[in-house]
Amino acid sequence: MDVAVKKELQKTACKVRMGIIEGVHAAKSGHPGGSLSCTEILTYLYFKQMNFDPKAPKMEGRDRFVLSKGHAAPALYAVLAERGFFDAELLKNLRQPGCILQGHPDMKKIPGVDMSTGSLGQGISAAVGMALSAKHFGNDYKVYTVLGDGEIEEGQVWEAAMFAANKGLSNLTAFVDYNNLQIDGTIEEVNSAMPIDKKFEAFNWHTIVIEDGNDFEQIEAALNEAATVNKPVAIIAKTVKGKGVSYMENQVGWHGSAPNDELYEQAMAELKAAFAEL
Repeated sequence: MDVAVKKELQKTACKVRMGIIEGVHAAKSGHPGGSLSCTEILTYLYFKQMNFDPKAPKMEGRDRFVLSKGHAAPALYAVLAERGFFDAELLKNLRQPGCILQGHPDMKKIPGVDMSTGSLGQGISAAVGMALSAKHFGNDYKVYTVLGDGEIEEGQVWEAAMFAANKGLSNLTAFVDYNNLQIDGTIEEVNSAMPIDKKFEAFNWHTIVIEDGNDFEQIEAALNEAATVNKPVAIIAKTVKGKGVSYMENQVGWHGSAPNDELYEQAMAELKAAFAEL
C-alpha cells in the first residue's frame, strides 16, 4: 500500500473514532467498544473498496454494505458522515428524539444505510439475499457485511452461511470483527464458536484470517485475495475492542457504556494526539 494512501486512511480512521466518541458521549449511551474495533474495516470499505455515490445513495449499481452487528452503529454513522452522506453535526444528536441516528441503523431514514439491523444474525441473512438478487438479475455489484464474533453464536448466521455457499455467492464478503469480547465476557467464556475460520470452511466458504484487523495493509491484502476466489469469503479479522482509546482497549465493560465528561475529554485528547502524529 502506498505510504500516502495509508496515512490518509489512518487520519480518516482517527476522525471516525472521534465521531464515535462524540456521539456516544452526547447520547450518554451506546456501544463504543465494538464500534472502535471495526473502524478500520469500515473506513477501508467506504474510502477505498466500495463503489457508491454519496450524492445518490440509492444508485442502482452501487455496492451494498450491511452492518450485521448493528449495535456498532456509531462507527457506521461516523464513516457515513465523514464520507459525505450527511452532516457530521448529526453525530452530536445520536439517539436523541427526532434524530435519524438512533441506536441501530434505519434504512428508511439514514442515507447510505442499505439494511436496518440490530437483531443479531439477520444482517448477514439480508446480505445473502442481496448477493443472491445480484446473481439472479445479472448485476455486478458486491455485497459486504460485518458481523460480531459474539453474533456468530446465533444459529441464523449458519443458515445464511450454508445458503450462501450453496448458491455460489462469490459476490459476498463477510468480515467477522473478532475482538474476542461480548457483553458478558470473552467469547470462550460465553459460548465459544472457535475455530471460526474452520466453521466457515466447513460451510464451503473461502476463509482468510487477518492477524491485525486494525491494520489497513492486512485488510487490503485480504480483500485482494477475496477477489480471486469463486465462492463467498469470510475474513476473520482479529481486532482490539475499544481500539484507539487506551482505557477502553480490551475492556469488556466498554461494550455498551458511554464515557463521562472526564473520560470523554481523555479519549478525545488521545485521538487528537494520534491524529497530529500522522
